[in-house]
Amino acid sequence: MTFRLIAFDADDTLWHNETMFQSVERQLAELLRDYHPEDWVRARLLATETKNLAQFGYGIKGFTLSMIETAIELTEGRIGGREIQQIIDWGRTMLMAPVQLLDGVRETVTRLSRSHRLMLLTKGDLFDQESKLARSGIGEFFAAVEIVSEKNAQTYATIMRRHAVAPDEFLMVGNSLRSDILPAIAAGGSAVHIPYVATWAHEHVDESTIHETFARLESIAELPDWLALQGQAAQVR
Repeated sequence: MTFRLIAFDADDTLWHNETMFQSVERQLAELLRDYHPEDWVRARLLATETKNLAQFGYGIKGFTLSMIETAIELTEGRIGGREIQQIIDWGRTMLMAPVQLLDGVRETVTRLSRSHRLMLLTKGDLFDQESKLARSGIGEFFAAVEIVSEKNAQTYATIMRRHAVAPDEFLMVGNSLRSDILPAIAAGGSAVHIPYVATWAHEHVDESTIHETFARLESIAELPDWLALQGQAAQVR
């Protein structure tokens, strides 16, 4: 295989993200411990986030609004202004948090940018994702950046057409089966799954139902050697 365009997911593929969200979820559960147990708080927060995706989209701002809504709902409106301010402050802290690259990311994108056209392809809040990319120190290695509201087969097909690559020339690299792997394959592309230590419940997929073929690596640092093997196999054929 010769991939003319390699797209990388951002959150939890290039830099840490979900662990920060889960930490704040635990803080919210602690804030509301006098009203409900932690499991119920987190379950209601997930339901609220999922309901709000159509209006707020993905990202920290929507998460913060969903936390406020959940707190109001679970306290039957008894939550105070001080507690609401605390939730807002958590969201602001998340937006300002340092960008921490995963191990091997800088070396991998540096190496691959010399031989391939790289793209950052992520969903979420435009301002937040642009800010994280700018602060990551690796923005120079990406020839293109696409920040989308949703990742589905239509999104991938549109991006392939926009960047003039055939589906068999496109490779998606990411941590989410639901957003990065399955829809990219459905659009005719190839995909490499690199699991992250934590996955947002909304992104969970029952792997027993998956029949698509894709590669799975333990670390992004393995990607250059995997690509080299694909190239050698293609030459043999």
